[in-house]
Amino acid sequence: MRIVVTGASGNLGTALLRRLAPEPHEVVGIARRPPTDAGAPYDQASWVALDLAEPDAEAALRPVLEGADAVVHLAWGFQPSRDTDYLRRTGVGGTEAVLAAADAADVAHLVHISSLGAYSPGPDDPAGARVDESWPTRGIDSLEYSREKVAAERLLDEYERTHPDGVAVARLRPALVVQRDAGSGLLRYTMPAYVPATLVRHLPVLPVDRALVVQVVHTDDVADAIVRVLERRARGAFNLAAEPPLTRDDIAGVLGARPVHVPRGLLRTAVDLTWRSKLQSLDPGWLDLAFAVPLMDAARARTELGWEPTVDARDALAETVAGMADAVGTGSPALRPRSVADQLARLVRRGPIGDRRLP
Repeated sequence: MRIVVTGASGNLGTALLRRLAPEPHEVVGIARRPPTDAGAPYDQASWVALDLAEPDAEAALRPVLEGADAVVHLAWGFQPSRDTDYLRRTGVGGTEAVLAAADAADVAHLVHISSLGAYSPGPDDPAGARVDESWPTRGIDSLEYSREKVAAERLLDEYERTHPDGVAVARLRPALVVQRDAGSGLLRYTMPAYVPATLVRHLPVLPVDRALVVQVVHTDDVADAIVRVLERRARGAFNLAAEPPLTRDDIAGVLGARPVHVPRGLLRTAVDLTWRSKLQSLDPGWLDLAFAVPLMDAARARTELGWEPTVDARDALAETVAGMADAVGTGSPALRPRSVADQLARLVRRGPIGDRRLP
């Protein structure tokens, strides 16, 4: 197949290139900053430099998609958290451009990476009832990322309604997608520039509400699900999550920290104040998302795709924490190794990561 991948240089794109490496596919990667001389797995793709937030993105995409059998749409923005107009143009406008260009180029299949964050708040069930793909996708109002994922799903809904014989659309809704190679990228998104990576290994306490439960999935396992969807030309929605769901105490155990109960409301106030003061770049809406979203049932992916996670949730988190502590990265600009000196220099030259478009 000829497969075009947007956001191919990021966390999930890197894993997808690794997964596609043994296959005789022609892969075209789209990224704002394509990797140059980065070696494997990036050298197996031909690259196009394109920012999907630009107003001419659809026109620029059309010639790239000519002759493509499938498009895998991974491109999305997490920062700058304070420039929500740019984030929306990237996530929602970018999805609209990809969908329109794929339709114009008669691409047969679109695999769109949605998110657990598209789901409405979960059932109020202390036993932790799981939801399948029919659960409402109205998102979490306080988080721009969630609102964008919902808006993108509505674009897909409308396209499928008005183009019943058009591009076959699959949408994957993974939990938090993690891997060792994303360690530096995650640090840049979540920790202030002056904080050294090694601090991850030396947290004495984890001050979080005891009610926290989150799902994660290894990036390689999501990449495997994408390939299975491509091979079957599957359509519809698929939840992706590894077992078991991680409690606050599970997370503390991986970090080697002592869990300390801090009520969610108090923690949110602290995150909100430090975000507004530009002391850190984590939007408090992410905290709302962590406590509100439902636990997902991934049975459909297992049944229809034959998909099974190869890395359990605890091991995936432990691998990622080690990658963060070691400031691990790749040859991709999006996943480059992090250093405090580099981060401080960028902070001085271009401002906090929550205000700049290229982290």
